[in-house]
Amino acid sequence: MDISLAGTSFFTGLSLMLSLIVAIGAQNTFVLRQGLRREHVLAVVLACAVLDALLMVLGVSGLAASLGDSPRLLNGLGLVGAVVLAVYGVLALRRAIAPQVLLAHTDGLPAPRGRVVMQVLSLSLLNPHVYLDTVVLVGAVGARQPAGLQGAFLLGSCLASLLWFAALGFGARLLTPLFARPAAWRVLDLLVAAMMWAVAWPLARQGLTLF
Repeated sequence: MDISLAGTSFFTGLSLMLSLIVAIGAQNTFVLRQGLRREHVLAVVLACAVLDALLMVLGVSGLAASLGDSPRLLNGLGLVGAVVLAVYGVLALRRAIAPQVLLAHTDGLPAPRGRVVMQVLSLSLLNPHVYLDTVVLVGAVGARQPAGLQGAFLLGSCLASLLWFAALGFGARLLTPLFARPAAWRVLDLLVAAMMWAVAWPLARQGLTLF
């Protein structure tokens, strides 16, 4: 395996997943809340990261298996993914213009570990965007990686998810003042937009070979 190509696939997966996962939402707020409460943090972080990993593996392997013999379909799917990522980038740019903040309330009684894990899994699985992001978008980009490099891509994607949730959970007390500042989210959303467009461009360029 070419190390440079593997590194490119790894960082493509890492940057793509980071750009998708860094957002103000119910799941991230819940993880931050558990981190502030110091309650079942490891279980929550692992539940989120493992769920993401399973969905991404399903997306990449499923799309690669079903479309692997049809390069035109893979290119077409990549083009659709590029359009969605470009739109996501525009939305991130709009958020940067009028940034919000991520706040987590720590009130409430302690809950058993099992109930907390079920809560965060429910928040994740009942959110339709999780399937669009992990199965469709990550799956589309990953399926277009050469067969020997899909593992490196998935490793980067899974690492991004684990690092993000670990930072939210275990670094909650340090990150909360930062996430309460609109300026911080402005910078983050600008970075997210740039990463999304950086991933979308090669997908679009290859997809346009269909025409």
